[in-house]
Amino acid sequence: MSRREPRLRIGSPAHTAFEYVLMLVGSLIMAASFNSFLNPNQIATGGVSGISTILQEVTGLKPAYTQWALNIPILLLAIWLVGKKFGVKAVVGSIIFPFCVLATSHLGVPTHNPLLAAVYGGIGVGLGLGIVFKGRGSTGGLGLAAQILHKYSGLSLGFSVAIFDGVVIISSALVFTPENALYGMIGLFVTTKTIDIVQIGFNYAKVAFIISDHTDAIRKAILYDLDRGLTELSGAGGFTGESRTVMMVVVKQNEVSRLKTLVQAVDPQAFVILSETNEVLGEGFKRHA
Repeated sequence: MSRREPRLRIGSPAHTAFEYVLMLVGSLIMAASFNSFLNPNQIATGGVSGISTILQEVTGLKPAYTQWALNIPILLLAIWLVGKKFGVKAVVGSIIFPFCVLATSHLGVPTHNPLLAAVYGGIGVGLGLGIVFKGRGSTGGLGLAAQILHKYSGLSLGFSVAIFDGVVIISSALVFTPENALYGMIGLFVTTKTIDIVQIGFNYAKVAFIISDHTDAIRKAILYDLDRGLTELSGAGGFTGESRTVMMVVVKQNEVSRLKTLVQAVDPQAFVILSETNEVLGEGFKRHA
């Protein structure tokens, strides 16, 4: 059977246009969540958007203007210090997100409950960021500043991002209240988890490694009874040094019990290792984008 071509060839004009559409859609969702939940409730979850919320309270300046005023210098500094690897998308993202914030600034406020605002604002920002990342884009801001710190300090990129977000959240405690800062931490946590869901999805699966003296029988059970493919790996016993075949099979969550039953029926002494995997691409699972 011939392999199907991807719907959009990576690098083609149509694929590039699709990525920019994702950046725009993601930025709009982020901006709407910021204006409907986070900013009206004075919840700063980090980043330039968090700084803009704090400065709005201190100076009265609209968040979009603060974001432009910070994004563009940070972008230029990053290009100068780190190099031009950020590309056009970082430039576009640094400009388009504040524009979306300005365009959605008239949206209403569904809730003034700070906990609900932190949770739903975090979900919205995470959803938007996840979509932007799927378009291989960026919204600029402190993410670029973190890359500068990472390059010149030797700190990990994740820790560098945490430093900047931590400074923003602590600053919100000083300008607003410590309680607002705690809600900001909740929003940041929800954002991070939502990004993971958008990037990986709910399509969890299990990887099973099976070692048995009845390899042929288990292979047939997996191929014909479970209707799953498998890969055979070459291994050796650590104590005996004997060559062993290790069967690797990926199954969906609802197939785990069936797999264990089939293996046990063939060889009750089989050694089975099950571990979770977050995403599987290929035949029988999720299609490649």
